[in-house]
Amino acid sequence: MNIYVGNLAKETSAEELTNEFAAFGKVSNVKVIKDMMSGESKGFAFVDMPVDAEAEEAIKNLNAKEVNGRKLVVNVARPKTDSHGNNRGGGRPGGRPGGNSRGGNFDGNRSGGGRPGFRR
Repeated sequence: MNIYVGNLAKETSAEELTNEFAAFGKVSNVKVIKDMMSGESKGFAFVDMPVDAEAEEAIKNLNAKEVNGRKLVVNVARPKTDSHGNNRGGGRPGGRPGGNSRGGNFDGNRSGGGRPGFRR
């Protein structure tokens, strides 16, 4: 089972997470997600545990547990969504993907431009 672990302190390592989760069963992989530019933790990770019953026990016991001064958020990881904007809806048929890309308000009006709700 793939487990999401959020609200991590920046200094929390994969080794620390492995130790926390190993108390409940076999851990096959731990991936702390890091910023590509700075190399710092983004504050979340994914833990793989092959035995679902052990993973569920880890989730139950580690959710809201304090590690490095932060209360963890632990739950079943959701499937990854398309990050290329293809799930935002489309424009008109044959038009630009993603709707009106000329600026303006999100309601389709072309007046103004810039950020919605921002007056010049």
